[in-house]
Amino acid sequence: MGLDPLNQTGRDPAMGSPRERLAALRAQLAAPGAPAAPRPVLPLGLTAIDAHLPGGGLALGPPHEIAPMEPADAVAALGFALALCAGRLARTQGAALIAAAPSQPLPHGHGLAGLGLDPARLLLLEAGGDADVFRALEAALHARALPVLIGLLADGLPLKPGRRLQLAAEGGADGDTPPLLLILRPAETGLPNGAATRWRIASAPAARDRFGTLDSPRWRARLERCRNGRGGDWLVEWDHAAHRLRLPEPLARDAAAAGRSRA
Repeated sequence: MGLDPLNQTGRDPAMGSPRERLAALRAQLAAPGAPAAPRPVLPLGLTAIDAHLPGGGLALGPPHEIAPMEPADAVAALGFALALCAGRLARTQGAALIAAAPSQPLPHGHGLAGLGLDPARLLLLEAGGDADVFRALEAALHARALPVLIGLLADGLPLKPGRRLQLAAEGGADGDTPPLLLILRPAETGLPNGAATRWRIASAPAARDRFGTLDSPRWRARLERCRNGRGGDWLVEWDHAAHRLRLPEPLARDAAAAGRSRA
């Protein structure tokens, strides 16, 4: 009698114990010639940063944590998150959900216009607390109806809610594109969690046009933690026409010159 090629026991794996069935499924998934599909990402459009991120961008699905460097930078951190939101919405259809705990900074029309972000594509939920924010984000992840989810938290992202969000992000059907999930927390020390990246954001003087009018918002962006990637620190500004981050012009020239000198 021939033996089963999966478990070499001569028994149908479907008839074994739960542990044996799980082992057989793992063997099938790990079979040679069946590489895992690459995780979809959102490129930030800036090579200096994308090169630090696995896959060349922010992974879609798992949470990304954003915090101000100091309490006074809370609005800057929100602006950076909304810039990432605008970059994602520029590449797809649908709206973004912002679920906010009480007393968190909220977007306003003038700031959204400065980022090239259409207010009609934003859904704002003023939640009763962090627990309600987590429930809203988890439900939206299961629904797979929105391309961007943003949670504005009063206390931060604990390990257990973060794990539930991770599982909800991974639970879609094959072929589904998970959303960009951003979690904003206060400047105080963060809680241990499973965020794919952890950012610290500070405000920086905005660029001015030739008439002296404030033009492009700027941030000091520090990537403190990146799973399977590298940290870094950059001064960046937002190109609201191209919907992407860019280096301020003098820094861009310096980076280009450095690249030529290495060639």
